[in-house]
Amino acid sequence: MKFHQTNCHKFLVSTLSLIFITSIPLILLKNSHPPLSSSLRRSTELSGGDDDKCDVFSGKWVIYPQGPYYTNETCPLIIDQHNCMKFGRPDLQFMKWRWKPFGCELPLFDATQFLEIVRGKSMAFVGDSVGRNQMQSLLCLLAHVTYAEDISNKSPSASIYSTHLFYSEYNFTLSALWSPFLVKYTDSDPEGHSFNSLMSLYLDEADEEWANEIKNFDYVIISVGQWFFRPLLYYQDGQLIGCHKCNHSNITSLTRYYGYKMALQTTFKTLLSLKNYEGVTFLRTFSAAHFENGDWNNGGSCDRTRPFTKEMKIEEYNKEFYLTQVEEFRKAKVEEGVQNGLRFVLINITEIMWLRPDGHPNRYGHSMNRNVSVNDCVHWCLPGPIDTWNEFLVYLMKRELLLREKLKKNA
Repeated sequence: MKFHQTNCHKFLVSTLSLIFITSIPLILLKNSHPPLSSSLRRSTELSGGDDDKCDVFSGKWVIYPQGPYYTNETCPLIIDQHNCMKFGRPDLQFMKWRWKPFGCELPLFDATQFLEIVRGKSMAFVGDSVGRNQMQSLLCLLAHVTYAEDISNKSPSASIYSTHLFYSEYNFTLSALWSPFLVKYTDSDPEGHSFNSLMSLYLDEADEEWANEIKNFDYVIISVGQWFFRPLLYYQDGQLIGCHKCNHSNITSLTRYYGYKMALQTTFKTLLSLKNYEGVTFLRTFSAAHFENGDWNNGGSCDRTRPFTKEMKIEEYNKEFYLTQVEEFRKAKVEEGVQNGLRFVLINITEIMWLRPDGHPNRYGHSMNRNVSVNDCVHWCLPGPIDTWNEFLVYLMKRELLLREKLKKNA
């Protein structure tokens, strides 16, 4: 589909707006800065390895005068929640930084090259609205080459929360599967659903929203975390085993990290057990929020206009979520069936994005379900530093293709 097909573009923007209505709750944060764990610095062994001598996740942000790949004028698909330029953000320097690995280069995103890699294939972003944020970045990165058709209503398992797009020129399907916990969940608050209402998690049951679909995809990007801050009831084997922030004295108190750990275990166990799934699964590590001078609901904001230096230490909760992910990822890597084509790869962005407090919409993003401005320090402006995630993605995809070719030759 070409750029001049404006009616289709407007329809796609409307659809993208609707899927973001289920946006993640803004996190309640404190502002302590404990030392950075040495485990978080050892990104080389977590980056995917396999004869790759360049650790693209170890580096620094450098000034990049050329600016972003696109703007809100060249990409009409940006929804209001991330459209910082549309709503008057006065400082634009946040768009003129680029991640520079130490000792090597991270290639620029080449839309035509990406589309050739995925020709005849399919890709799914599985998780919450930060994952969808990355998918929308990808849509804009591809927009100067081609546009997608929304085929969500044509899907045999159509869901009001998930989206399916089709690039007909490349026979490429791109989907977003809404699953903020990765495991089965239900609302449990008698007062109904809200940003901080009580929910039940069934930690040993994969969410069917993705589990029933995933075998159809060649590339899968998994990313969740922020929803685990809310009050949660934890179930295993159908029995209530504990809760997080549920304020019930007769229920065992368990941490958010326990629920997160078990959800990841169930996810990897499910992927490893699927007989017909031979895709590459990327685990994108936890993305930091940057509320300062208060929590999200009492005046917290993210007003900084430059990246942090390395001396600004990462928040404890970021580190714990990250280390939980890494632990479960390593366990899955041990069991991955390379001979069957199944691969797990880490997109290791936690520390990288912690250094970018300047990249959030803050007050310059408009909520999808309320026509008001909100201080959003969780999602990322488009264009902005989140575009780097897709530079990492295509870099790792190319590396996986080379690895598979090598395995074929050695078979």
